[in-house]
Amino acid sequence: MFVFKLNKIALPVLFAASLLLTLGSCNKQLDISSSRQADEAGHWTTYEDARSGLIGLYGLSRAAVAANNAHWLWGELRAGDFRSVYRPDLRAIVEGNLNASFPAIEGITDWRRFYAVINACNLFIERVNGCMADKRYTEAYYKLDIAQARAIRAFIYFYIVRIWGDVPFITKSNEGSFEALPRTNKDVVLSFAEQELIAAAPRLPFLYSGTDPEQLFPPNYYGVNTATWLNGPFNRLAAYAVLAHISAWQGRYLDVAVYTEYIVNNFTKCNLTLLTTGQLVGDGSNPGGVFNARGGNYNQLLGFSFINNRGETTSDGHFEQLTLANTTLYPMSKQLPDIYVPKDVINTVFPGNNPYDQRFGVDTSTRARLQFTAYFENYSSEIPVFKKVRVVNGATSVTGGQFAVFNSSVLFTRLEEIKLLRAEALTVLGESNLAAAELNAIRGNRGTSSYLVGSSADLLTEIFAERRKELMGEGWRWYDQVRFNRLKRNNPQFNDLLNRDGIYWPIAQDVLNRNPKLVQNTFWK
Repeated sequence: MFVFKLNKIALPVLFAASLLLTLGSCNKQLDISSSRQADEAGHWTTYEDARSGLIGLYGLSRAAVAANNAHWLWGELRAGDFRSVYRPDLRAIVEGNLNASFPAIEGITDWRRFYAVINACNLFIERVNGCMADKRYTEAYYKLDIAQARAIRAFIYFYIVRIWGDVPFITKSNEGSFEALPRTNKDVVLSFAEQELIAAAPRLPFLYSGTDPEQLFPPNYYGVNTATWLNGPFNRLAAYAVLAHISAWQGRYLDVAVYTEYIVNNFTKCNLTLLTTGQLVGDGSNPGGVFNARGGNYNQLLGFSFINNRGETTSDGHFEQLTLANTTLYPMSKQLPDIYVPKDVINTVFPGNNPYDQRFGVDTSTRARLQFTAYFENYSSEIPVFKKVRVVNGATSVTGGQFAVFNSSVLFTRLEEIKLLRAEALTVLGESNLAAAELNAIRGNRGTSSYLVGSSADLLTEIFAERRKELMGEGWRWYDQVRFNRLKRNNPQFNDLLNRDGIYWPIAQDVLNRNPKLVQNTFWK
């Protein structure tokens, strides 16, 4: 969603963001002081400076979540459905050995690239008012850009609290020495993030450069039209989506219901729709899948885009890098994927007694005749290939797979995810009929049978099972297991993780070495 929706705008900032993505966790590139270029004398004086600074925030954010494929290593692998084919570092994550000595694990346990985003947001908030010296940079621009910076910072704080729990808390640029700051209680950090989003949301439009009866927002934002901004910056519903997830992570389900109700009542104002299975997946005949930001599909509620025709094709930061491999239908030079979903897991998630699920259906009554293969191919082989996310070389074509460069977005949330989160909240609040209606809206779109209130099947379990199907490969599996087990408390092994803060990741040893005020998460000492 966020990044790089403008042609030929702030190219140095875009290049720097791409460079950060490539360098991953390189220490010198990810120190807080890396935003020093934005602090040079005279930078914050013009309309162009504001625009460059804002796009830079989105670029740094994309680099933070995508580098080293971290979004999926955090969200999909640990105790998830995917298994490693041959990589011991990925196998260690799957098995929960998060302090194993592998470069990939050490890289994603280093949080400094997130603090590069936070510091850049702080700096932008403090300095961008200087750009109002340029008459083109009006108060409407200023208020909207500040709201975005606050929303981005709040999102990043929520994102890292889910991973590490207590984290250093900084609200001013270069506030003292970052490396000497202790950690702040996670609830304090999330309370700040929530208040920032509550303040920012009404100052964000549903659509950028859209119709604005109240004339609160610039009519032609930074000189481009609504279509250019779709799947673009933080909009109002994206802010409420993050608010809903902050509340769910803290177990405040009444607030989840309120925030998600606002989204489901207003999603058409952002041009969102429920996706067909074809729009969800995308293949050679349908390049408009939700992971392809430029395929004519504008249903990313919150995400980070890589646009091929803007030079953003990369080999890192995409789920395809881990999951795709050579098949008959989609030839690739890579013979085996890094990770895959074993057939016994596929059959558990997509049971044969419901062969009409358009995502994947196997009719066991006819000896495993495949009905639908949207998610997987090579099912008959020992290692099936997960093909749900496939945007190769800016398309989803067969020939594009010969080159290991991709353009799929890092998709944080979409309307289906929010409706299932709402169903979760309504179930906890005892509103079974309303919860079932939200669940069945997703099931109906995928060709599966409706849940009947009063049946023997547990509604909450059914909702999380649907999230497991619908959101596979989108980075939700681990966090869903945390929330489910917090509610159910019937898994002794997971209860132990919850009780001892084992749900969080260890902090990189290099970060600890640089800051004597930091202490390792207790579970990993």
